[in-house]
Formats: sequence, C-alpha cells, structure tokens
Amino acid sequence: MSKITVIGTGSVGSTIAYAITCLGLASEIVMIDINGEKSMGEALDIKQGVPFFDPCSVYAGGYPDAAGSDIVIITSGIARKPGQTRLDLVKTNVSIQKSIVPEIVKYAPDAIYIMVSNPVDVLTYTFCRLSGIPTGHVFGTGTLLDTARLRSRLSEYCGIDPGNIHAYVLGEHGDSSFIPWSVCEISGIAVDSFRNSVSPSNLILPEIDRDKVAEYVKTSGSRIISRKGATFYAVSSAVCHLCKCVLHDSNTALTVSSMLDGEYGVSDICLSTLNVIGRKGVTRKIVLPLCDDDTARLRNSAEILKETVRSLDL
Repeated sequence: MSKITVIGTGSVGSTIAYAITCLGLASEIVMIDINGEKSMGEALDIKQGVPFFDPCSVYAGGYPDAAGSDIVIITSGIARKPGQTRLDLVKTNVSIQKSIVPEIVKYAPDAIYIMVSNPVDVLTYTFCRLSGIPTGHVFGTGTLLDTARLRSRLSEYCGIDPGNIHAYVLGEHGDSSFIPWSVCEISGIAVDSFRNSVSPSNLILPEIDRDKVAEYVKTSGSRIISRKGATFYAVSSAVCHLCKCVLHDSNTALTVSSMLDGEYGVSDICLSTLNVIGRKGVTRKIVLPLCDDDTARLRNSAEILKETVRSLDL
C-alpha cells in the first residue's frame, strides 16, 4: 500500500495524479494546491474514474494530509511561456518553494521527493539546501525526458525499440545539456557503426545526423509549448516511471538531477548524470567514462547552474 502526495495541481500535477491512478501505483493520493477549489475539482474528477481501475483513495488536502507519504512530487510554480527559458522562472519558483519546504518536510520527513517544477536543477538543489532532507532522498526529473526523446528519435532512424538503445542527455535540463555520443550504444553497438552492422546488407538505414538529433531533443519542449501552450503528458509518464522505480525498488539507472559530490570534478550542485533509483531514492551513481570534451561540457553546465544559484537569496 503506497501513498503519494502531489503538490501543485496545474496541468502537470493533475496529469501525474491521474496517470498514477490509472497505473495503480498508489492506494492513496493526496493533491495539494494553494488554490484549494482547483485541487478539490481535480481530485474529484480523478476519483470518479477510480471504479474503472484498482482501488485508490484520491482527495484534496493540506500539508498535514501528506503525513506518511512514500513519495512527494512537487510540480508547483509558474509555467514556462513561449520564448521563455527554464532559468527565467527561477526567482519566482524558488520563492514559491521557500513557502512549501518547511510545511511539507514537517509532515513527510521520510518521503522520497521528486522535483518536477522548472528550472528543475536549481529547484532540486535549493530543496536539498532548504529542507535538510538527505540528498539521496531528493532528485529531479532532470534530463530523463530529454533522454527519452533522444532514444525515441534514434529508434526512428534505426527501426529498433527504444529499450534497446542506451543513449543519454546529461547536464542541465536546459540550454547547456548535451549528448555524450561516445558512450551511446544501439543494441551494444556504437551509434555510428550500427547501420553497417545490420543484415541483410541491402537494408538501407539513414545515417544518423548528430546535429539534427541534438536539435530535435533540445527544441522538443519549446515546440510543444508553442503549439499547445504546455507540456504535461510525456513528463507525467516520466514521473510515473520514477515512482515505479522507487516503489518497486528496481535499482534502475536513469538520468535524473541529483546532488553531485565530486563526480566528474563537480560538487555542490544538482544536474543530470546517471543515477541508480530504488526504494531509498538515489542509491548510487554510475560515473560514465566521458571523453575530455564531454567532461568539460558537464562542468560548464554545472558552472552555469552555480551562477544562477549564487544570484539567489538562500
């Protein structure tokens, strides 16, 4: 029996709560929002569909109702608008976070915290620093969705299920993210060698254009926002996957944003590297054998985020 609290019931938070219900990941879901009427409406809408799924108690509540939560998912904050970067959101959303942290930590000190709000790396870091929660119990969605977009795109080039592709997006969930191509593999074969390793030889696969793939991954979110105003389905799927990894103690390696402590020569900042996720959150890190250029890109991403953090009043 698992209890999950979702803070923030906008499009992302409500879609996450709905998806968790459909997948049967929790027996109890608490929805919290500064707009109590909104959270009550969203909870009631989801609750009335529960007869079609596994039993689950879905209700709107306050911070005291989060007591005993296994997972707390934070989606509160203003949304990114067309033409706006994730880092533009930082000061407003950190201010919102400061009002949330002491309340939720008081009632759910033992929960695993998943940060979804943007800029996710900065907010994951500030939550760690403001909350006093063990850093392994706090992580953000980071480049998990970017990585999924990368694998999806590569699968289209190769005609291979994304589950057979091990490729990653690292660093900031934003403009300084990058793809470490040297450690990317398709069915155990280096990306650039795959098309020549397929039999029969008359099966012609397109050559992977790294620049176009990287551009596709980096601009996917903004393109969706320009068309429909927000992104929430794919990120909700990513969050549900994270919840499943925690609740099932699956020890799955995922690119989430977490506190670094010397890995790659980077400390005291949160960004996405490869982390093992289980019942206790981030149980360990996998340090990829990055080339010198990719290590430099990761450190550059860390410095950009640190510069943002230094501008905040923590």
